[in-house]
Amino acid sequence: MINYKTIYFFAPHGEETETICEDLSKLFQRLGISTVDSDQEADIIASIGGDGAFLQAVRRSNFRDDCVYLGIAIDSGKYFYVDFHYQDLQSLEEAFQKDDIDVRNYPALEVRVNDNEPSYCLNEFTLRSSIVRTIKMDVYISNFLFEQFNGDGILVSTPTGSTGYNKSLGGAVVDPLVHAIQVTEMASVNNNTHRTLGTSFLLSKERPLTLLIDKNVDYYPVMSLDNEAMSMRNTEKVELGMSDKLIKTLKLRNNTFWHKAQRNFL
Repeated sequence: MINYKTIYFFAPHGEETETICEDLSKLFQRLGISTVDSDQEADIIASIGGDGAFLQAVRRSNFRDDCVYLGIAIDSGKYFYVDFHYQDLQSLEEAFQKDDIDVRNYPALEVRVNDNEPSYCLNEFTLRSSIVRTIKMDVYISNFLFEQFNGDGILVSTPTGSTGYNKSLGGAVVDPLVHAIQVTEMASVNNNTHRTLGTSFLLSKERPLTLLIDKNVDYYPVMSLDNEAMSMRNTEKVELGMSDKLIKTLKLRNNTFWHKAQRNFL
């Protein structure tokens, strides 16, 4: 097993998870891994909770690609990013002792709004109008104007994000080993005046996506990164693509993405 020395616990529930963190700290101390007070000092960043807590842990620690992330659930829910459970600490300890864990890389999505510094997300990015009407935007693939979109909005997901909002919109479930982004429409308008592809599509890292929002109407776009809103006024252009960042996660060896997809959907 990789020689991890330090661990940081991201516990968004505060006092509710204080006892849990104490128990986990003792467990990892037995494994020779010390608890630290800063996520920037840690070799392992462990989220306490479900997939939402895991996404927050990655975001709050600034999408570090020089450490590994570990998800520990506090209930019996079925998750995609979280492999371990507080109710079964013995299995967690044995997985480390027996080296029954793998490091898996998940690609992150890079989002740049109006030529500002990039932001990142691990699941998906959404853009829609904040007023009660459809939003119009030009959709460019690389420098090629692919379509002129008119509808409720656009969702761009990573492979690991393909099973959430994207799936509910009729998008495809994508293997995380395929490093691509998926573009999915939200209620597009298709008639004799407006025409879109009408289905989701995949783009490789070599094909960035650009959304140019129609300036004739003040849409005041609402954007989100994973499970958090993105606040920005006067949005005119959004550039998206697969980032060079790979988020490393600790997973059980015999618990692949497709095992989880089967448990959650079949």
